[in-house]
Amino acid sequence: MRKTPFFFGLNLMLALLPAAGVAQQPATQAATPPQAPASHYHLVQKELLVPAPRAFPNGLDVLEVYFNLPGKQPLAVLTHGTAHDPADRAHVTPWSQMRQAQWFARRGYFVMVVVRSGYGRSGGKQDSTNGGCRAGNGSFQEAGKASVEDLRAVMKYAEKLPEVDTGTIISAGVSTGGFAQVALSADPPRGLKAAISFAGGRGGDGHENNCNLPGLVDAFRAFGKEAHKRGDLPMLWIYAQNDHWFTPPMAQQFEAAYTKSGAMVQFQMMPPDGDDGHHLYAHVSAWSDLVDAYLKSHNLLPLGDTVLPAPEPPDVPMPAGLAAKDAETWKRFLLDAPYKTLIADEHGALSIAAGGFDQSMADEDAKDRCKKAGGSRCTIVARTPGIN
Repeated sequence: MRKTPFFFGLNLMLALLPAAGVAQQPATQAATPPQAPASHYHLVQKELLVPAPRAFPNGLDVLEVYFNLPGKQPLAVLTHGTAHDPADRAHVTPWSQMRQAQWFARRGYFVMVVVRSGYGRSGGKQDSTNGGCRAGNGSFQEAGKASVEDLRAVMKYAEKLPEVDTGTIISAGVSTGGFAQVALSADPPRGLKAAISFAGGRGGDGHENNCNLPGLVDAFRAFGKEAHKRGDLPMLWIYAQNDHWFTPPMAQQFEAAYTKSGAMVQFQMMPPDGDDGHHLYAHVSAWSDLVDAYLKSHNLLPLGDTVLPAPEPPDVPMPAGLAAKDAETWKRFLLDAPYKTLIADEHGALSIAAGGFDQSMADEDAKDRCKKAGGSRCTIVARTPGIN
């Protein structure tokens, strides 16, 4: 039974016009778009709690993102990394991956963004946060397998959804969520066709050190051995040259260990991205072409070459005090994920905080951004709709 959460303002539906060429034959038999002329499609974004064995009693906090296309859609499951600060782990929200989820939804997938057990609003115990780092506190393999239990639970839940075809599933994650994809390859569930790891690993400190690099390499080796026995799930691993959590030499060790027993992986080292390439996943444009080509090569683009249009902002007038020059910022704010805050300094410069755990945290984040940008008087201009 689908269980909606108690918090406000997280069921969103945006009307969209179909893109030109939507009548093209899809790459699979799922999610067939209507022939032209077509009615409007809608992008549905909905947060809910999914029952899962490890996440008792709350369940897993999950964001569904999909277009209301006719027919069933293949499933894409996305998941997060692990922050260094325990307080940040307590405030993980699936809305932080809204843009990535929209990328897959626009290509014909029913997307479920999973907050794993013990993070954010999800119940249960975290997937051995220190596992592998400290003696007697579990191994990296055990941590990876714990993450996989949550992903499997969501995939199992999706079997009951009338919009979803779980005969075709892809999975993706970043950092510890990327490492979870590697663990998933060692025992892939029925229907899983490919997995994508962005900056996958565990035990990094953000300063090019690892708490137990030999143990992490051993875990990659063990997962690769099992993956090869089970038929080599297609995998794409993406790292960046300036990743300060898992450096290129580390990533190359992971690849060598994983493939030692014959397992296969498409390994991609990307150019430097920002100050820390570990956050490449957040910059959708940086990996869009690569992942698009990868999915196409495995016949995993449900709509073929068609990409449904990006959301358009609702027709909401700008608040008093904003000028014509602020129109684009206002549109961006309207499209941003809840919880969100738009704030202005004494000079009229705007800052946005979006994807917050709750409205108060979004407000505080926006104030911090305003002050860091040089503002001394920072005034909230707008919040998540329905929040006073």
